Amino acid sequence: MKVLVTGGKGFIGSSVAGRLIELGYQVKTLSRSPSSSHIGNKSDHYQIDLTKKIFDSHFLDGVDVVFHIAAKAGIDGHFKEYYKANFIATQNILHACKKRGVKYFIYTSSPSVVFSKNAIRNGNETLPYTNVHISSYASTKAMAEKEVLNSNNGSSFCTIALRPHLVWGNGDPHLLPKVIKRHLQHKLKIVGDGENKVDLTHIDNVTHAHVSAMNSLINSKDLGGKAYFISQNEPVSLWPWLNQLFSKLELPPIQKKVSFRKAYLAGQLAEIIWRALNLKCEIPMSRFAACQLSHDHWFSSIRAEKDLGYKPIISMDEALVKTLPSLKKLTINPDCD
Repeated sequence: MKVLVTGGKGFIGSSVAGRLIELGYQVKTLSRSPSSSHIGNKSDHYQIDLTKKIFDSHFLDGVDVVFHIAAKAGIDGHFKEYYKANFIATQNILHACKKRGVKYFIYTSSPSVVFSKNAIRNGNETLPYTNVHISSYASTKAMAEKEVLNSNNGSSFCTIALRPHLVWGNGDPHLLPKVIKRHLQHKLKIVGDGENKVDLTHIDNVTHAHVSAMNSLINSKDLGGKAYFISQNEPVSLWPWLNQLFSKLELPPIQKKVSFRKAYLAGQLAEIIWRALNLKCEIPMSRFAACQLSHDHWFSSIRAEKDLGYKPIISMDEALVKTLPSLKKLTINPDCD
């Protein structure tokens, strides 16, 4: 069976593609840049910009399953950039898949599609889509997920969406490396009361969820048109967990705090300045980040367990042991990937 992975050079995409190759599937990868990953010589890679209309979809020849993982993530930047990368690109690949007769489409979404500025505890799939427009990422991922699920046609084109939360592990270029870098620069503060719980989902579990979703979708077309939260099933107290990590990295704990209100207002001001001056450097705070750093946000993966047979294959403790060596390198050279 042939499988295509968009975003095949990225953190999640390369992990999913690598696992599929290990399982014996014929894998094609797609991204906007040439392949240079460790799986490059074991898969056919296509350099395509999905934000542009697809006139030649030969890369889908013989493909049965598409994992659409490519996306633009972040807490700043212009809405139109997220709209093109997350919504238009999804529309384009969906259209090409249906035209070429692809049978199964698995979309890597995000829990941010239900972002509401409020705490979420043990959230499930009954939560409504976000109507809070302070995160271009959350808004455009929600738009894209709706498009994917509405495209489901159980008789010929089956689609589902997976919502992994705060993915981390070896190869993570964003989440923990950015946190560690800011801590080394003495720019990291506890936002809020420091007691909020969150899901942090290890890449091995996220990859396992994607493979489980494919197998389940193929074996039961009744699953089409649904979304699934993918979690570690071990929510942690964010700031104590980070201080535990810092201790293992022989770094001092975070002690300074800033209230949620101050962080939110600082984020609002920063957004205005960054937008007015069209600044390209990373924004230090945003309203979305203030909410995420101070509020509970953890989710139930019971539906994924029931329908997809998903259960975490690696615990938080095991994941931390596995990831520590790569994180220790960042304390020596915080600018390395």
